[in-house]
Amino acid sequence: MAEPPLIDIRNATIWRGTTRVFDKLTLTIASHERVAILGPNGSGKTTLLKTINRELYPVQQEDSRVRILGRERWNVWELRRHIGIVSHDLQQRYRPATTGLEVVVSGFLSSIGVHGILGDRIDEKQFAAARDTLEQLGIAELADTPLHSMSTGQQRRCLLGRALVHRPDTLILDEPTSGLDFAASFDYLARIRALARDGRNIIIVTHHLNEIPPEVGRVVVLDRGRIAADGPKTSVLTSELLSRVYGTRISVAEIDGYFLAYPGKDHSSKT
Repeated sequence: MAEPPLIDIRNATIWRGTTRVFDKLTLTIASHERVAILGPNGSGKTTLLKTINRELYPVQQEDSRVRILGRERWNVWELRRHIGIVSHDLQQRYRPATTGLEVVVSGFLSSIGVHGILGDRIDEKQFAAARDTLEQLGIAELADTPLHSMSTGQQRRCLLGRALVHRPDTLILDEPTSGLDFAASFDYLARIRALARDGRNIIIVTHHLNEIPPEVGRVVVLDRGRIAADGPKTSVLTSELLSRVYGTRISVAEIDGYFLAYPGKDHSSKT
């Protein structure tokens, strides 16, 4: 029996507050597919991410659906055992005093930390799995270190550990290298590539081409709540298309499987 798509969205109208972000959106991402969702600020990336994560729901219509792994209804905590999410927004929601171990083990509860009575719901087996995950990410020494004493790169690796502690098949990474310096960015991208080669499904949500590793073969470009392009990255990541979507002249170069964007010819700064 064929596996259901990871994401199956049909004719979905999705609002975020008082703003209609998507009108009759249709998008399918197969299981075991590695995809980048690209677009400028305001294009709908965050709304799509929140819809996949079941934080937002489409307007109920007869011909509309949003299915994750073949199901329209999920217990959110069960879903998050299948899909691990890492985002800059999530990083900001943790208390500065939360330790590395607490960040990772909170993945079992899909919570922000394990403070108060939540700590009583974690058993020793889960704490051991969290410590193993920290070790695999090369940050075992940060188990008792509070977030405010870590670098941004170390914090991001703890959040990656939180997403990985369930051993999910799919990882969704929202602007994965935002706020990281070169060394931390390159280290983080290397870890994402290793996870992809290990068989993980990877979805990267970004507006930076350099965050898309060579293992990602498909790119979906969003533009003001619609799909502007969807296909192999070699045919989607073109100067013409990106210049149109981003509203500025962009040149594109490919180096060692990575795509890089830089100012196009005749580019002039807007004041």
